[in-house]
Amino acid sequence: MADKALVIVPTYNEKENILSLIDAVLPKDERIEMLIVDDNSPDGTGDIVEALSRENPRVHLMRRPGKLGLGTAYRDGFGWALARDYEYIFEMDADFSHDPAHLPQFLEAAQRADFVLGSRYLDGRVTVVNWPMSRLLLSYFANVYVRIVTGMKLWDATGGFKCFHRRVLESIDLADVRSNGYGFQIEMSFRAFAKGFRCVEIPIVFADRTLGQSKMNKGIVREAVTMVWRLRFWGMTGRL
Repeated sequence: MADKALVIVPTYNEKENILSLIDAVLPKDERIEMLIVDDNSPDGTGDIVEALSRENPRVHLMRRPGKLGLGTAYRDGFGWALARDYEYIFEMDADFSHDPAHLPQFLEAAQRADFVLGSRYLDGRVTVVNWPMSRLLLSYFANVYVRIVTGMKLWDATGGFKCFHRRVLESIDLADVRSNGYGFQIEMSFRAFAKGFRCVEIPIVFADRTLGQSKMNKGIVREAVTMVWRLRFWGMTGRL
């Protein structure tokens, strides 16, 4: 099938969401397949996906030995995708904060860009549901901070709902990507821009999870705060 797409979903204890998510994603386009990258979830998420993958050839599972982090999950997933014939490679959360209904819009936008970012703050308009005001303000102004420090003209540089054309990922030395949380999202976009690739942002509605537990922690925030200055330095010194 031409122009195959792969949706990569990192998981850790997502048994309450994963089957519903797969059922919601696959019907959106016949070109779409899914790779679940599971970090040895104690709740059996990986076992659930493994059983389904035996029945559905569009569902794939990568098991990892422990909780190794978001960034490494995507890097491993990217490598898996590039070793196969996928043209469009997505990042997507497991908890329905990224609505599968947006997937066709991503694929359409990918026809005119090198990578597509689902934005919660496009043109300054906030489209976030169920977040406390404190977290919303932190996220919004964190993105303002990223724009100022890095110079990237993105409204939502920390957003994790993305679609890359394979040529973008092929051009980036994934082994050299340093960050793991929100910093990973910023770093991947920055490296893509540094290579001259074009991004299109499309509006999405972001809804906070209703099942399971958030993986957000203070270490993830600290990493993002410091990473932007490293990126600026690396960009100025030609290290990207």
